[in-house]
Amino acid sequence: MNLQELLDREAIRECLHRYCRGIDRADEAALRSCYWDDAADCHGAYNGSATGFIAQALAKLRRGGRRVHQVSNVLIELQGAVAAVESSFLALQAAPDAPTRTTFLCGRYVDRFERRDGEWRVAARTVVYDWIEERERPELALDDAALFGPRQPVGRQAPHDAVYALLRTLPGPS
Repeated sequence: MNLQELLDREAIRECLHRYCRGIDRADEAALRSCYWDDAADCHGAYNGSATGFIAQALAKLRRGGRRVHQVSNVLIELQGAVAAVESSFLALQAAPDAPTRTTFLCGRYVDRFERRDGEWRVAARTVVYDWIEERERPELALDDAALFGPRQPVGRQAPHDAVYALLRTLPGPS
């Protein structure tokens, strides 16, 4: 494997991780930076443009709730400026209208990535669900301070989450 292949693989992984932040923090800029403008997304009941998926997702995400997405087992098959990428995901979600009902999802993002002008993004995504489990969690009805303690930071939407506060402390480009 040569240096460019390693750089390409790392750029693809970074994009997958940025997607998770974008979904979990309802960060529109992060989500849009993961897809090409002409990308397609087949995501559960949604099947259409990635732009449409992002709009639909943000409308739901901005109503609140809790979400955690993680990706692992990333397999990347590079073919020049195109890559077939399969990554496993775990997602735990509670919607704002049913905060005590959690949904645990396991599956895979089956993505066609393309490198355009030196940047890797998703050109087409198919979400494959391998496991879905719903549970009632009455303790989630408690407020954040009761759940986590009065001083413990809790996940928030962009730009109010702790990660954005950290990013604001970094020096600008030199």
